[in-house]
Amino acid sequence: MSKEKNIIYLARFVSLLFTPFYLPLVGLIILFTFSYLALLPISYQLEILCIVYLFTILLPTYLIHFYRKYQGWTLIELGQRERRMVPYVLSIACYVSCVVLLMHLGVFRFVSSIILSALVLQILCAIINIWWKISTHTAAIGGVAGALLAFSALFAFNPVWWLCLTLIVAGVLGSARMILRQHSLSQVLGGFGVGFFTALIGILYF
Repeated sequence: MSKEKNIIYLARFVSLLFTPFYLPLVGLIILFTFSYLALLPISYQLEILCIVYLFTILLPTYLIHFYRKYQGWTLIELGQRERRMVPYVLSIACYVSCVVLLMHLGVFRFVSSIILSALVLQILCAIINIWWKISTHTAAIGGVAGALLAFSALFAFNPVWWLCLTLIVAGVLGSARMILRQHSLSQVLGGFGVGFFTALIGILYF
C-alpha cells in the first residue's frame, strides 16, 4: 500500500511540476537560446520573460487556485470536465492580456507568435472540453515539441536531443495523469497531438 501511495505522490508532483501554463515561457527560452534573438541584451530578454511568466503562469495559477478555494473543491474535483470551463476562461483572459501588452511594447514577431500559439491552444482545449476531457498537461508538452521543430526549421539547428528529452517528459507526464485517473490514454495522446500541431503551425505561420 505504501508503494502505491508513493507512486501517487510522485504522479502528483510531476503534474504540479509540469503545469500546463509553462509552454510560452519554455518557447521563449528556446527562442532566446537558438535564434539571433540571443544577441539581445540580457536585461531585455529577462523583461520579456518576466512579463510572460506573470501573465501566463503566475496570474492564471493563482486565479484558478482562488476559484477552486472559493468553490471548496479539491484538485481532483476541479479536474472534472464540467468544472474546467471557468479555469479555461481565466487562463485565456490572462493570455489575451499578455498578447495585447507585448504587441503594445512592439516585441519581435517570433515572440508574439509563441504567445498567440499558446492562446490558440488554450481556446482549442476549452472548445474540445465541451464534449471531451482533453489533457491540457500533455497539450502543453506537445506544444513544446512542436515549437522545437518549428524553430529548428526557422533557425537551422539540430533539435534531436532536446526533442528526445521532451518526449521522455511527455511520457512521464502522460503516465502521471493516467495514474491519477485524470485522463485516459486517448485523452493524453489527443492532448499531445493538438498541442504539437498548434505550436508547429502557429509559430511557422502566425
